[in-house]
Amino acid sequence: MKVLIDTNVIIDYLADRSPFADDAFRVLSLCESGRVTGVVTANAITDIYYVVRKVAGRDKTLEAIRTLCAILDIVDVGRGDVLSAIDLSMPDYEDALAAQCAKRSRRTTSSHAMSTTTSAHLFPRWNRAHCRCG
Repeated sequence: MKVLIDTNVIIDYLADRSPFADDAFRVLSLCESGRVTGVVTANAITDIYYVVRKVAGRDKTLEAIRTLCAILDIVDVGRGDVLSAIDLSMPDYEDALAAQCAKRSRRTTSSHAMSTTTSAHLFPRWNRAHCRCG
């Protein structure tokens, strides 16, 4: 299964934001293990850097981005995606753009759409073997 990872899911994990960090950890662990193919939009990387750098500093944040690039696929965002997202009936444009990229990348599910209770049922408990930035 391919999952488009919402920017906030990654930030939740890296910045250890409660109460979402545990579910974010499970999503990223599934990606790292290869059980799920995680996808993130290219524009999300700069947003992640901007937010996490304030918590963890430049060097730790860049190292986290290197790790993300090793375990996630990066999907480009083109002019067509930007324009098509405008026409989607979604109140949040950033979510619409992510949804458009997911739509273009066949058979991709957006992690933004998963509720906490749903993800708790879908993902097994993982040991915390990885460090967060925060």
